[in-house]
Amino acid sequence: MEKIIVTAALTGAFPRKDKNPNIPTTPQEIANEAYECWKAGAAIVHLHMIDEEGRGTMNKDKFAETVELIKSKCDVVINLTTSGDLNATDETRMAHLVELKPEMASYDAGTMNWMNNSVFYNTPAFLEKLGNCMKTNNVKPEVEIFDAGMIYNTLYYVKKGVLDVPTHYQLVLGAVGGTAATVENLVYLKNLLPKGSTWSAFGIGKQHLPILYATIALGGHVRVGLEDNIYYSYGKIAKSNVEFVERAVRVIKEANKEEATPAEAREILGIK
Repeated sequence: MEKIIVTAALTGAFPRKDKNPNIPTTPQEIANEAYECWKAGAAIVHLHMIDEEGRGTMNKDKFAETVELIKSKCDVVINLTTSGDLNATDETRMAHLVELKPEMASYDAGTMNWMNNSVFYNTPAFLEKLGNCMKTNNVKPEVEIFDAGMIYNTLYYVKKGVLDVPTHYQLVLGAVGGTAATVENLVYLKNLLPKGSTWSAFGIGKQHLPILYATIALGGHVRVGLEDNIYYSYGKIAKSNVEFVERAVRVIKEANKEEATPAEAREILGIK
């Protein structure tokens, strides 16, 4: 039976507890949520860290504490962000990878304008440093794609040896300043991916469900969670990340497919 990897994005850099009090923000809360999502069928958890003021941070001590807590509970694949702190430097965006050597980490494949008067910087120099850092520390890049040009950036970095093949892509639809979350855009981006790639996708906000259904139908893997959507359905605040994982698993089974275990996800993605 075809295996579909479910990634749970537990908490992002920008969702706040005043919008949804169920968003986990402390290492203990995030670890507990990771464990519950693993039990519900998630093979990967994608992690951001939050400081005491509720802002995204690259504090490597918080990453270390959270990762240790998760590893003491289960064998879920841990995927650490390399973004989300607007004050981060190139060095602080990579320091936790060198220290913790996670199985996966995000690799945002280009610079873009957030339409809240900020810029998401991923310069060519940084992307080379980040790719080489991941290779040195045996970290599998999750290559995040916000628009079509970023896919072409990755082809360049593959040629340079900064990224390896097969590459794993995460198609991000609905970010403000990025590609809109429509099924047409999903199909377009998916068709640009190099042959042999693995890929996953998600839609932010109200387009979450159409992208979830279409991704499963197209044979992709899926990402769900409170980082991308604080509502479970129209007007209904999500109680936890687990709700999203459980729904994704139900849809996967209805499509006559099966959610991948962490061990199966490692095999699919070529994680050593």
